[in-house]
Amino acid sequence: MADNSAIEWTDATWNPVTGCTKISRGCDNCYAERFSERFRGVLGHPFSTGFDLTLRPERLDQPLKWRRPRMIFVNSMSDLFHKQVPSSFIDRVFETMETADWHVFQVLTKRSSLMRDYLRRRYDAGRGPKHIWCGVSVEDAQAKGRVEHLRSAQAGVRFLSVEPLIGAIGPVDLTGIDWVIAGGESGPGARPVHLEWVREIRDQCVEQKVAFFFKQWGGIRPKSGGRELDGRKWSEFPPLKAGTA
Repeated sequence: MADNSAIEWTDATWNPVTGCTKISRGCDNCYAERFSERFRGVLGHPFSTGFDLTLRPERLDQPLKWRRPRMIFVNSMSDLFHKQVPSSFIDRVFETMETADWHVFQVLTKRSSLMRDYLRRRYDAGRGPKHIWCGVSVEDAQAKGRVEHLRSAQAGVRFLSVEPLIGAIGPVDLTGIDWVIAGGESGPGARPVHLEWVREIRDQCVEQKVAFFFKQWGGIRPKSGGRELDGRKWSEFPPLKAGTA
C-alpha cells in the first residue's frame, strides 16, 4: 500500500494483486509493466517476478489497518478481474473493502464483462456499497462496449477512465455513469492526445451532468503538459461518502 499517491484522482494505492497481460491498444505502453520489469530477477524485491500475475494474500488486510479515511485505488499494478485471478480471491478483496467502509475504494478494469458478471452475482439484490467505486478503461471508440458492461453492473458508483486517450471516443451515453476521468498518455513512446478529443468528452459530461476530471495532457513525463483545459483545471468528483478525505 502506498500513501500520498502521485495519481491526481486518488489518495493511496493498494495492490493485493500485481502483474497483468495486455488486452487492448490502451495497454501498449503500460506504466505498471515498465516499472515492474525493471526489477525482474532482483532477489527479495517485491517485483522480482517482473509483471507476472501474482496474488499477494499478505496484503489483503492492509486497508483495515489504515484508520484515516482516504480514497484508495485498488490494483494500480494489475487488473483485479484478470482471468487468472480466482473468484475466491476477488471475494476476499471485496470482503476487505466492504468491511473497511470508512475508505472509498476505486476499482478499475479493462475486463468489463467479467466485472459486470461478478458484481451481478455478489450484489444480486441491488447496487453495491456506495464506497466501492467500479470503473472501466475506455481508450478509444473501439473500447466503448465496456461502457455498456459498466452500465449494467451492480456497482455503487460507476466511473470511466478515458486514459490513455489515444483516439476520439465519439458520442457516448453516460446514463448511469457517475464520473469520467480523461487524460493523455505519458512515458516513453507516449501517443499524442488531441484537444478536440478531450473537449468532446468534457462537453458531453457537462451536457449530461456527469462529474469530469481531467488528469493530464501527458508526454514524456506525466506532468509534462500540465492539467489545464481551456484555461481551467477540471477536478470534479462524484459525491463522496461522508467522512472520506
